[in-house]
Amino acid sequence: MTTPTSRRALPRLHRAATERPYFSADGESYLAGTTLRELTKSRPLRVLSEADFAHWQTFGHVIVKQAVTPEAARRLLDFTWEFQGLDPERPDSWYEDRPWRSELDRQLHVYGFVEAYHHQLLWDNRQARRVYDAFVDVWDCEELWVTQDRLNLNPPNVGNRDRALIEPTDRGFDIDLHWDIDTTLGVPPQRVQGIIALNETTPEAGGFQCDPELFRRFEEWKLSQPADRDPLRPDVDRAEYPVVRPHLEPGDLLIWNGLLAHGVARNTSRDQVRAVQYLSMMPALEEHERLRRSRVEAWRHLRTPRWNRTLVGDPVLHESKRYPTAVLDPLGSRLLGLTSWHEEDGAGDGAGETAAGAPDAASGTAATDPRGESTCAESA
Repeated sequence: MTTPTSRRALPRLHRAATERPYFSADGESYLAGTTLRELTKSRPLRVLSEADFAHWQTFGHVIVKQAVTPEAARRLLDFTWEFQGLDPERPDSWYEDRPWRSELDRQLHVYGFVEAYHHQLLWDNRQARRVYDAFVDVWDCEELWVTQDRLNLNPPNVGNRDRALIEPTDRGFDIDLHWDIDTTLGVPPQRVQGIIALNETTPEAGGFQCDPELFRRFEEWKLSQPADRDPLRPDVDRAEYPVVRPHLEPGDLLIWNGLLAHGVARNTSRDQVRAVQYLSMMPALEEHERLRRSRVEAWRHLRTPRWNRTLVGDPVLHESKRYPTAVLDPLGSRLLGLTSWHEEDGAGDGAGETAAGAPDAASGTAATDPRGESTCAESA
């Protein structure tokens, strides 16, 4: 008698709390009846112009000018320097050694990641109406959740921040140019990511780069590719599919499609620093109770989020020991998942914690253990 070959159980898909049908297992990538590049709008545009939306669907990215004020960007930049214990006026301080708990820690240092997720200034930008409205335009729905993501402060890539210190790989994730989704799948998942610039970008300082022409001609390009091609790293002729670096000013929001090949250019300047806040929104998976509670508890107690194994918490002094829980307004409460999009204000779990009476989490438990030794999977 033969026994059937065991198969790995497929993850459960949850329906988002949206009129337009979106389904996801993890709140990062989504299945939909229509891809975002082919979506026909059912709601009027709030922030994007018709030309902006056409550019988004054709080239896979769009820039929202001053999604937050330059002053808000500057305040968060100042906080980023302070959190890292670095002096913007002393370049020698940018390369002081930090304790490494793992090889992943060292890689994150090279890439310039800043392990702060819950400070009030981060949440102020997440709650900014212009930021939210831009993602409503992209997804064509209002019921969204915001990512609990970190910051980036990337000085010139020399010394102990030299990218040559990271062993290159032949396949898979590549900081220079990669996709955020498996592009060999017959039905590619829909994924959206974004950054807010905290200072002005220059070509020498590196930063976000992408291949919009490959996005535009992706269906044509993939027909000529071998069956065993790398699902995450494109092998393209950059003369035919040029890589570009969009210019960003403080407060600008850049949103990109997961099917857009992108990465981070090396900082080759002498003394410039590239600084951004990672921020995205996606359809709210309110029926995914475990995920919702994890998000709320991470905010409430300033715990390191668990949605990505490269999120590890600061090795010197975890943020839960530095400042209290951020105050949320009604929009922020919904973007977190504390309040349902289908409830009145203050009717959700932990109602009342969105005002100034939010619990002080400065004595919360620090979740500082690394979540694995994989190559950094952050995108920009």
